Amino acid sequence: MSSIKVLIAEDDLKLRRTLVQLIGLESDLSVVSDVGNGEKALAEAAILKPDVVLSDIDMPIMDGISLTRELRRLLPATQIVILTKFGDDENVFAALKAGALGYVLKDSGLEELSRGIRAAHAGEGVLSPSLVARVMAEFTRVSAGALHNRKLFAELSRREIEVLECISVGMRNAQIAEKLFLSEKTVKSHVGSILKKLEVNDRTEAALLAQQSGLLSPELNRD
Repeated sequence: MSSIKVLIAEDDLKLRRTLVQLIGLESDLSVVSDVGNGEKALAEAAILKPDVVLSDIDMPIMDGISLTRELRRLLPATQIVILTKFGDDENVFAALKAGALGYVLKDSGLEELSRGIRAAHAGEGVLSPSLVARVMAEFTRVSAGALHNRKLFAELSRREIEVLECISVGMRNAQIAEKLFLSEKTVKSHVGSILKKLEVNDRTEAALLAQQSGLLSPELNRD
């Protein structure tokens, strides 16, 4: 049985060497490369095709979140396990959204570290026990927010959605009127209705809310 190929990306040289030594103690795990930033990790991964990348979040040149996003795009078969510190919730959630599969605290022992690598290789998510409650709380918060947003957008008429789509790409009222064959007065009325229904203060907030909810184009220019 071939060993699981692991690439380590960690800018703290002392910690990186410790990780190499620890992982080297496991017969089924093999460190194929260790680097100090995300850019080098991406370049090495493209050549070595590791099974799992063990990556710090906060690194120079390219951080772990950007690295995760690029690895998912370029090497979908490679899984990513994030090394994080206690309390770094915001970055953990960002890495989750980027496609990381596992999260292990930097002060984890060999057993937890190796379990995280093996689980990721098997396509299974893994969290350090101390992170589970906080991640679940965040998912609950995000899910509740998404449900609220869906209810808000459900109140929009089809025409209002069309107007919002135009707003999201930076179109002014005159441009929207021309595109949708409406008068500017009618467009202005639709915009006012959209802001009221979405409970936002201006058209930029409305477009951002739509984008964050995954409902409209990600391109936005301020009006």
